[in-house]
Amino acid sequence: MSEKVEKKQNALWENIKVIIQALLLAMVIRTVFFQPFTIPSGSMMPTLLVGDYIFVNKFAYGYSKYSLPFSPDLFSGRIFSSEPKRGDIVVFRFPPNPQIDYIKRLVGLPGDHIQVKEGILYINGQAVPRVPDGTFTSDYRLDPGEDVPVYRETLDDGVTYDTLDQSPNSRADNTREFIVPEGHYFMMGDNRDNSLDSRFDVGFVPAENLVGRASIIFFSLGNDTSFREFWKWPANMRWDRLFKVVE
Repeated sequence: MSEKVEKKQNALWENIKVIIQALLLAMVIRTVFFQPFTIPSGSMMPTLLVGDYIFVNKFAYGYSKYSLPFSPDLFSGRIFSSEPKRGDIVVFRFPPNPQIDYIKRLVGLPGDHIQVKEGILYINGQAVPRVPDGTFTSDYRLDPGEDVPVYRETLDDGVTYDTLDQSPNSRADNTREFIVPEGHYFMMGDNRDNSLDSRFDVGFVPAENLVGRASIIFFSLGNDTSFREFWKWPANMRWDRLFKVVE
């Protein structure tokens, strides 16, 4: 074998090793630390918009089988776990079908009594204070939401955020009382009249189903612009949302 051929083979092998190492590093980061997530619907408007791309902090609550690629059944429950806080925006696996990721705001902790009456959220019998905070118009084609009333809620731990109240008499505005079981959580979307959440078929979310806490918006495209349509990025980029902390 000539010296030239041997050098080419060595260079090729070095390149392959670099690629393998980069892939392994990316897998470790995605599995252990941060996972990218795309907002697929308007259920978290106005906090999160369709076309937002966020990083999910996976070590915020520890790890379950759903923290790993393909969700292998290696262990049950969570390891290195820490409790989520009321008001966190959480990515979790849909309990009836854990193949699907959902994102909602955690409003109910284990043992809490949760109810919505005339559009007002009640936690343990106490109404969550809310005040008008302007209006919201969406650039999302399937949920235009023109001049929808916005209300700012403030939880007892000081977490505050905006919610939408598109209809004063929707089926989401009056619910039965839910008592959150041990080891489970109650989730609601900020777009209160357009969110399938724990009030409906999502139900109570087991702790094992938590994937992580939404942390930061790293990219955002409006007007139903696909990520692949890069030539449309300059006109449709939501520049004011880039690197915005999710609250």
